[in-house]
Amino acid sequence: MKTPMIFRLTAISLAAVLCGCAVGPKYEVPAAAAPATFKEAEGWTPAAPADALERGPWWMLFGDPVLNELAASVEVNNQNVALAAAQYAQARAVVAEQRASLFPSVALNGSGSRSGGGGASQASNNYRVDIGGSWEPDIWGSLRAGVTGAQASAQASAADLAAARLSAQGELVANYIGLRQADVEKQILETTIAGYERVLQITQNRVNAGVTARSDLLQAQTQLFNARADLLTVVRQRAVYEHAIAVLLGKAPAEFALAPASWRIAVPEVPLGVPSTLLQRRPDIAAAERDVAAANENIGIARAAYFPSLNLSASYGYGNSQVGGLFSASNSLWSLGLSAAQTIFDAGAIAARVEQTKAARDAAIARYRQTVLDAFADVEDQLAATRALAQQQELRRQASEAADQVEQQMENRYRAGQVNYTEVVSAQVTALSARRALIQAQADRQTTAVALIQSLGGGWHVP
Repeated sequence: MKTPMIFRLTAISLAAVLCGCAVGPKYEVPAAAAPATFKEAEGWTPAAPADALERGPWWMLFGDPVLNELAASVEVNNQNVALAAAQYAQARAVVAEQRASLFPSVALNGSGSRSGGGGASQASNNYRVDIGGSWEPDIWGSLRAGVTGAQASAQASAADLAAARLSAQGELVANYIGLRQADVEKQILETTIAGYERVLQITQNRVNAGVTARSDLLQAQTQLFNARADLLTVVRQRAVYEHAIAVLLGKAPAEFALAPASWRIAVPEVPLGVPSTLLQRRPDIAAAERDVAAANENIGIARAAYFPSLNLSASYGYGNSQVGGLFSASNSLWSLGLSAAQTIFDAGAIAARVEQTKAARDAAIARYRQTVLDAFADVEDQLAATRALAQQQELRRQASEAADQVEQQMENRYRAGQVNYTEVVSAQVTALSARRALIQAQADRQTTAVALIQSLGGGWHVP
């Protein structure tokens, strides 16, 4: 009695040792370029101290209550985010399915049949009930590699969800800024049109009095009509922004309206931190790195095909020609089984699959490293744009103030008969262009701040 028990314990120990084998390569995060500092961050000195930065969602830094409400609704209602969330749930379900393969499967079966031939007296019944199980021991680690790979894929899906959320939020904020810019431009054009109408009336009076030529009146009309056309363009642009915001919120444009409001021209100061933290914060980088981990596990799965596969099975049940005596001990049936399979010759198919998985891993590593490089370039671009736009805004402001003064002086001199109307028209065009350029510079600074926040991976937490 002791000998069979010793054999049984030895077999169990051997199986436990074999189950610890793994044929896949050990995973290490691929090395990627991570500069010590950002090139364009030289001299970067945010005005706000770190402890004064908003600790909530990043869009709250713009200080607009309406924007805060809209951006918070993106995660709930945006269909692209909903799609990414569903894909993440699907990836998690795949992990659960892969993990289930590590455990035995058990099935309960029952059957009943009646068969015969020749005559009714030859008919017989057959009833059977049994419970059985089968298990494929993970000797070479292929099943565990599948679980690990599925987990990495699920983590990549989680990063994709974060990227989709960040993208939708950033797009909404940018569209909101564009809409408020259109509101301000509309106000400026309406004020300009009112001024052009006054100048047109003055010109009409001068033409009626024979003081000036009719060409001055035609120029004034041209200015007025062009300004009205520009106003319609701005109204159309605002409608496009409003429709885009509606879609981002998961609503039909007909069900959404955003009333005109004042534009808070706030440009948040963004803390840069250490460049290497970018590798941990950007969702696209995280997703690319997890794809490498999943590809690495696929190598182990492919290599496991070199080794034999084992399958253990067992069943116990009852069989009889009558239901009444089915479950008696004399009608019991049992079976134990062990099967093994080993590929002897496949003309190099397994080796080819292993090489495919290695190449796929190398491609994933290259994509990861390229994603990192693109991320650092994106941050550098936004830093350079932030610095340049801050200087441009000040110059645009000075240019707009000077153009306004020239316009007023030319209108006064025209009324006094000191200049012709062509000079007035030129001053008006320059002034209006300068005002709109200043508004554009202010909007560009805000949208660049949004882009910089996105390139840094979204919100941040101040310790």
